[in-house]
Amino acid sequence: MIQSTPLEDHTEDPAQIQQQQQNYLLHSINSTIVIRQLPSQGISFQLWPAATTLITLLDRRHPSNTAGPLSPLFNNWESRGLRILELGSGTGVVGIAAAALLGASVTVTDLPHVLLNLQFNVDANAGIVKLHGGAVDVAALSWGNIKEMEAIGREHDIILGSDLVYHDHLYEPLLETLRYFLLGSEKKVVFLMGHLKRWKKESVFFKKANKFSDVKIVHTDSPSNGSRVGVTVYQFVRNGGLMLKPEIR
Repeated sequence: MIQSTPLEDHTEDPAQIQQQQQNYLLHSINSTIVIRQLPSQGISFQLWPAATTLITLLDRRHPSNTAGPLSPLFNNWESRGLRILELGSGTGVVGIAAAALLGASVTVTDLPHVLLNLQFNVDANAGIVKLHGGAVDVAALSWGNIKEMEAIGREHDIILGSDLVYHDHLYEPLLETLRYFLLGSEKKVVFLMGHLKRWKKESVFFKKANKFSDVKIVHTDSPSNGSRVGVTVYQFVRNGGLMLKPEIR
């Protein structure tokens, strides 16, 4: 369940920055996370459809539970003790929800100018996350920036992302980032990406990703809100046996 309400603004010029509060009820743990949006600040400060889809799937029952539909995201990994990296976190809603729902250690990342609001949302939900055995860290990550990727490390089991493929000039930096984390790890890392198709040119990204990873669809939503297509969730894993050396540049 999602509820949206305006927040009182405490900036020096409230007319310039509109704040909105989004509440996500996580049914499986009977808890609510609260997310601050700043729509006037750009797309990284807003919530997007693919994020809601990922949260809904994460909120479905784990195989250890006894009721409700099984989430397709739980086919290949156990939930407890996971280390998760989220790319292009924006408001951080997916990473925060994953930490609470899975009791996971999550690193949420985005561009430097996004981190203040991202940290705000992480702090606002720290109590809920800790209660359910999770933890969330915030880190800067400009896609393709080798120093920032090295600082984050490759010790993750899962990478998450939602609505990442929209600007074509970012395809190559995103692909470079995926190569670093998927091909450079000694273990088989899974990248789960929620995506709402908007442009034909997006096929270029998936064709290039298929050259170094196996890409398959694990879930598709029905169209809603007047859209011709629904959100699709893709799973990426590196091609069998292919691993780059840790000193990849």
